[in-house]
Amino acid sequence: MELPIGTTTDQAPANPAVTEDMPATQPVGYWCGLTHTTVTRHLRDAMAKIDVTQPQYWVLNRVNGGPTAPSREEVVAQLTHLADGPHEIARAVDQLLHRAWLRIDDGQCLHLTDAGEAARARLRELATEVRAVVHQGISDEEYVAALKVLRKMVANVEGDGTPGNPS
Repeated sequence: MELPIGTTTDQAPANPAVTEDMPATQPVGYWCGLTHTTVTRHLRDAMAKIDVTQPQYWVLNRVNGGPTAPSREEVVAQLTHLADGPHEIARAVDQLLHRAWLRIDDGQCLHLTDAGEAARARLRELATEVRAVVHQGISDEEYVAALKVLRKMVANVEGDGTPGNPS
């Protein structure tokens, strides 16, 4: 494996107590994983307080968000990659149908009920509140810069084989 030109930073072991003058040596995988776990747990804990799961929120948004009403199979296929298991989205659809937040029409397409739309709107407010906590002290510019760096790292690993984009 060839290192990019000008790269001299060593990789240090993950250290949650790393000082501000040494973060360049920290493994990005560790920090991305810790961030994902912590933020997801915080969001799911907030949703649990109102008896809703994150996959249920995804389903409500997906059913609401397209130009045409999706079928159950379409929702499951589109969201399963986000879930913790292969049956989690189908289970969320069933739970939302049971709560009468979703209904199925004669063409087997899913629609939000009035109660489902009210829940979706409340969950969006909650997600916005959680985002404000997570982003506290972080400017939009810093956030965008962090995302650009992470996207570039993904491109570097999953690229097409050109310099800087390994195959």
